[in-house]
Amino acid sequence: MAYFISLLLVVTAAAVIGTARGEDPLTVGFTPVRLTESQFVVQKPFNVPLNERYEFAGGVRRMWVYSTDKPISSTHRGGARTEIKINEIYRSGVWQFEGEVYVPAGTTGASVMQIFGAAPAQQATTLMLHVYDGNLTFYHDLRRVLAENIYDRWIRLNVIHDVADRSIVVYVDGDERLRYRGPGSSSAPHYFKFGVYKQSHHQPSYLMESRWRNVAVFTKP
Repeated sequence: MAYFISLLLVVTAAAVIGTARGEDPLTVGFTPVRLTESQFVVQKPFNVPLNERYEFAGGVRRMWVYSTDKPISSTHRGGARTEIKINEIYRSGVWQFEGEVYVPAGTTGASVMQIFGAAPAQQATTLMLHVYDGNLTFYHDLRRVLAENIYDRWIRLNVIHDVADRSIVVYVDGDERLRYRGPGSSSAPHYFKFGVYKQSHHQPSYLMESRWRNVAVFTKP
C-alpha cells in the first residue's frame, strides 16, 4: 500500500509539473506523429478544380462544398464532400486527433470530422461528428449534442481512439463531451478525416464550409 501511495504521488507530481510547464494534459504521454504535407490528401468533387473547393493560407485550411456537387469520383457512391484524409493508417495502439475548427453560420447537415474504418459488417466509420444548426452532434443524433452554438468561432477538438478497447473519447475545448465504445476493429484500417461531407439528414444547407488550423496527430502503444 505504501508503495502504491508513493507511486501515485510521483505520477501526480509529474502531471502537475507538466501542466506548470505549459504541456497539454490531453497529449501528455503521447508522441507527436510527424506528418508531411503530402499526407493531407484532399478529397473533392471530381469534376471541379481543387482551388474551387479548397484553399490553404495563413495556416488555415478552408474547405467548402455545395449540396449539388458530385462525389469524389464518377463511380463513388458517397455524397458530396471536400475533406482531407490524413494518410497515416493505423490498426493498433492509441491515437489522437487534434485541431481547431471554425464553422461559418449557415452550414448545416455536414460531417466535419470522422474516424474512418470499422468492423466491415457494420459500417464504414468508427466516429462521425456532424453540424446541425450550429450544434456539433454525434453522427446525426440531434439529442447527442457535444457543443452548442459553434458558428463563427474557433473551437478546439481532440479525439482519442483506443483501437484494442474500441473506445473513443471526444473533447471540445479541453472538456470531455463524449465517451463510447465504437464499432472499430483491428482488422480494419483506420485514419482521420476532416472538412465538410454532406449528410442526407435534417435538410443540409446548399453551401457547407469548415476551416481548420493546428491539426496534429499523436499516438502511443
